[in-house]
Amino acid sequence: MTVAAQQDRADKVWARRDLAPMDAYEFRQWSELLEARTGISLPEKRKSFLLSNLSIRMRELGYQRYRDYFHYVTDGRRGMVEWEILVDRLTVHETRFYRDPTALQMLREIWLDRLPASERPHQLRIWSVGCATGEEPYSLAMLVDDALLTRGVRAYPAITATDISAAALATGREGIYPANRLVNLPEGFRGRYFRDLGTNRYQVKDALRERVCFARLNLLHLERTPLTPMDVIYCQNVLIYFRKPQRQRILDRLVAHLRPGGLLVLGAGEITDWSHPETAIVDYPGTLVFRRSAPRSES
Repeated sequence: MTVAAQQDRADKVWARRDLAPMDAYEFRQWSELLEARTGISLPEKRKSFLLSNLSIRMRELGYQRYRDYFHYVTDGRRGMVEWEILVDRLTVHETRFYRDPTALQMLREIWLDRLPASERPHQLRIWSVGCATGEEPYSLAMLVDDALLTRGVRAYPAITATDISAAALATGREGIYPANRLVNLPEGFRGRYFRDLGTNRYQVKDALRERVCFARLNLLHLERTPLTPMDVIYCQNVLIYFRKPQRQRILDRLVAHLRPGGLLVLGAGEITDWSHPETAIVDYPGTLVFRRSAPRSES
């Protein structure tokens, strides 16, 4: 048997080998590291998610024990390089275009369809928080473009898309997706906004991609975000990964990035016990939306 064949056989044996169980101390180590660095809380019921993602990466590197890999990930500069790879595995979740059509229709009816006629083009600023691989910000871009074309309103829409995962952001910038991610698109949108690459792959057309700016952001560091006031902040399926006090801090900071009259769009049922003195709930069935009022003047 050749050396290459022996190595291939060894690799296959290793790929089938089960890792040792993770004890309570090790789980606490890993979950505390994830929360300290990203704010994401990992409850015991999601232990299998952690194990599956760690084990895949450990097999790639040849580690057998969780503690050994933990020491590697937390070892100075080389550990931070490895952490960047691992965090992509732990935070990227599959999504699709027009995942929440009710929330998008709400934006169209109470915001886009009410933009007044103006001699000067409107400046529209939208922020997609936790954008993952880009389906959400591109859905917002399509929504805005279609609404403006339908009404004949001139505007300069700018969409900022942020996420903690560098790999997810790279996918978003490329804008290439499998056909199953497009199944929820409104009629006609696939042909208008995508190029068919063949083999069930589609790419967002350049004109739309140029309207979306992808940038890396850790939500624990929102106070460092140098963004101009937003008309819409779209933050769905992100807060569920944080503990309650952290969720409230994040929401308070997001409100600070809204212009007066701007909308904060959350996932329906995502949070039930948060309020802010400068926001009011927008009444639209099936959505959770807050509108920012003008800042209170100090007496």
